[in-house]
Amino acid sequence: MSTATPPGGQRMLQKRRQAQNAKEKQLKQTPASTRQAGHGGSSNSILKVYTDEANGLRVDPLVVLFLAVGFIFSVVALHVVAKVTGKIF
Repeated sequence: MSTATPPGGQRMLQKRRQAQNAKEKQLKQTPASTRQAGHGGSSNSILKVYTDEANGLRVDPLVVLFLAVGFIFSVVALHVVAKVTGKIF
């Protein structure tokens, strides 16, 4: 005679715990308001800008720094050129 395992027991408790943990994890991931969902600025959506999944142009931060400094230098140089040519003519 084979002994049948009674319903419930440790396996059932373990499955219930796993289901409850999965449900809690899902609730924590779901935003509770429109602000958290990204309407007013969500940290989850802003972090996606810096990941590999983000669409768009990928530019190294050092390139952006050099372009910004170069732009500032060109504006200052144009002001100096305008002052010098204004005094000559």
